[in-house]
Amino acid sequence: MEHRRLGRTGLQVSVLGYGAWGIGKTMWVGADDSESLRALRLAIEKGANFIDTALVYGDGHSEKLVGQAVRDFGGGVYVASKVPPKNGIWPAPSGVPASEAFPATWVIECTERSLANLGLETIDVQQFHVWSDEWVGQGDWALAIERLKEQGKIRFFGISINDHQPGNALALVRTGLVDTVQVIYNVFDQSPEDDLFPGAAEADVGVIVRVPFDEGGLTGKIRPGTEFPEGDFRNRYFRGDRRREVWERAQAIAKDLDVGIEGLPEVALRFAISHPAVSTVIPGMRSLRNVEANVAAAELGALPDEQVRLLRPHRWVRNFYE
Repeated sequence: MEHRRLGRTGLQVSVLGYGAWGIGKTMWVGADDSESLRALRLAIEKGANFIDTALVYGDGHSEKLVGQAVRDFGGGVYVASKVPPKNGIWPAPSGVPASEAFPATWVIECTERSLANLGLETIDVQQFHVWSDEWVGQGDWALAIERLKEQGKIRFFGISINDHQPGNALALVRTGLVDTVQVIYNVFDQSPEDDLFPGAAEADVGVIVRVPFDEGGLTGKIRPGTEFPEGDFRNRYFRGDRRREVWERAQAIAKDLDVGIEGLPEVALRFAISHPAVSTVIPGMRSLRNVEANVAAAELGALPDEQVRLLRPHRWVRNFYE
């Protein structure tokens, strides 16, 4: 599997990483711990050496599973986690001061909780789970990051950009205070290419891509009659007429690229790794089948330029999280 440099961190990370939201057993319904651990271990064995989790994924449950798998493997795997905003507001709204979301004491407290959950001495990339560029120059959060780095509790600092707001990190990227950014990027939301990717490349900031399959919308498996378990967040994400909209657009992509609908997941994942600014893509993989399919797609590498060109008109920026 191809490895790429994660910006100024210098870490050589696999183009296919592992997104561990779904194994936290909240919002995504149906995860089984034993299967989650098998999937994690298989992904690592297949060469995925970057795992992204967060303190709020199952209130630490995801971190505990990730830590177990990483410790069992014995090294060579990079772990990223996230500090939730103290005010509990996702995404970060305008006008809220940094002191309400990420005061230094909170950043340190959450990092220490994550380290305990993971059972590790160091988090390779510690991120803020939301971000507002209004916070550049505000509060004492940067002092907390500096202290955590000096103590060896974290190696690098990153942010997870608000959903579909790639421009709301450019000011921070230009400060030199951040090592990585995590952003939604897929066939539908190609907007990070406009300003964020060039800005990150210029500042040598690593790019972590999440939601390459649009929460399933780009897999061809979301159809007008698709049902999700009670309590699963996708009931809200694909509410109303959204399932039909997604299905029609998925069919159009398959037609334009002359692939069967079953070929969409491969196309979606390979599109996400086709941009040179992208270091790693972190789909959720709760089953061995998901791991096998995504590893196979990642090993094929970037899409041919002609297929990327054909996908350009399928840009469809909207916010189903709202």
